[in-house]
Amino acid sequence: MEDLSEIAATIRAARKMAGLTQEDLAHLAQTSERTIRAIESGKGNPSLRAVMAAANVPGLRLVATP
Repeated sequence: MEDLSEIAATIRAARKMAGLTQEDLAHLAQTSERTIRAIESGKGNPSLRAVMAAANVPGLRLVATP
C-alpha cells in the first residue's frame, strides 16, 4: 500500500503546484470531484483510467515497473 500512498501524495502535490482545486482537476480529467478525493486520499476504488487522467492533467506519467 506504500505505492498507493506515494501516488496519492504525488498527484495531490502536483495539483497544488499547478494551482488547481480538486474541482478544477476533476473537470479537466473528466471525472467527479469525489473520484479526485478518493485518488488523493488513497481510499475508495477509483478506476485506473481515472487515476491516469488525474495524473496526466498536471503533467505526471504513471509508469509500471516489474
